[in-house]
Amino acid sequence: MKSSKARPGPDGKPRIDIAVPHFGYKSHISIDRRHGVIRRGKTTDAAAHDGARLREGLIDPNNTASDVWADTAHRSAGNERHRTGLGRAGRIHRRKPPGRSMPRHHARANAAKSAVRAHVERPFAHQEGVMGLVIRTIGLVRASAAVTLANTAYNMKRWCWLDRRGVPA
Repeated sequence: MKSSKARPGPDGKPRIDIAVPHFGYKSHISIDRRHGVIRRGKTTDAAAHDGARLREGLIDPNNTASDVWADTAHRSAGNERHRTGLGRAGRIHRRKPPGRSMPRHHARANAAKSAVRAHVERPFAHQEGVMGLVIRTIGLVRASAAVTLANTAYNMKRWCWLDRRGVPA
């Protein structure tokens, strides 16, 4: 849902927000930071909130990495409890305070986090660009199957590339 940014009415009360529906599907992934391979994935409808997906199995408990890198949508008290319960350190972006500028140390920290998080965007760019992935199915099960196949194809191409480079696993 998207809220409008309408000014308050003449009586000072906030105006009613309009609901703008989102159509389609979203792919949520967890990648290996060193090799760039997709470890886990989940497909949801486009209206689903991103922050709730973190607790739905995107964090692999068998992964030896101790950091969780995510954008501001994933910063919530529930996600923080879940993350600390798994023994993971949080590298989640901070939001800009409303009506004020972002503190300089938060802006620098967000920039450093963005450099790492940019690796997550590579599979999405590859799937949309090189692979030409467009989901034109009806139903979450079919969309999930298409996204899973695209993730698998991306991983196969990535492993071939890594094999040619001779990177140790």
